[in-house]
Amino acid sequence: MPPFGQPSQFPSQPGFRFPGGGPGGFPGGSGGFPGGPGGFPGGQPGFPPGQQPGFPGGQPGGGQQQQGAPTSPPPAFTPQQSQASLFAVDPGGIRRCLYRNTFIWLNNGRSFWYFPTFVGRTSVAGWRWRRRQGWVYYGINLNQIQSFQCF
Repeated sequence: MPPFGQPSQFPSQPGFRFPGGGPGGFPGGSGGFPGGPGGFPGGQPGFPPGQQPGFPGGQPGGGQQQQGAPTSPPPAFTPQQSQASLFAVDPGGIRRCLYRNTFIWLNNGRSFWYFPTFVGRTSVAGWRWRRRQGWVYYGINLNQIQSFQCF
């Protein structure tokens, strides 16, 4: 029994829902994954871009983020995808790219500059460069990444 005789509400208990959670109790409803459709960040009403519910300081890592969005655009060139200079797509490999300009190639054929600030067991979060919008906070499932190269 929790202190003061109040009922407990843990994520593993039936009926638990994140504040503002949609179906499944995840923020933003479907997905609930950074950058996913309807998921946070930016997709959750009431949370400004780059702010996530449930993380002190608004970012994964308990607010221990070294820095926010980069203050300058990424390099002007687009690197060539080369098997010789690629790391394995796993948390340990991409962790070497934290706080560095990184070029990402996705399995769906898209590619972009990225500035990772958080690496989890199955995902990475950071800042994606969009020509018209600048740096936008974005999360990627590691299994969606075909390859990457940091600079």
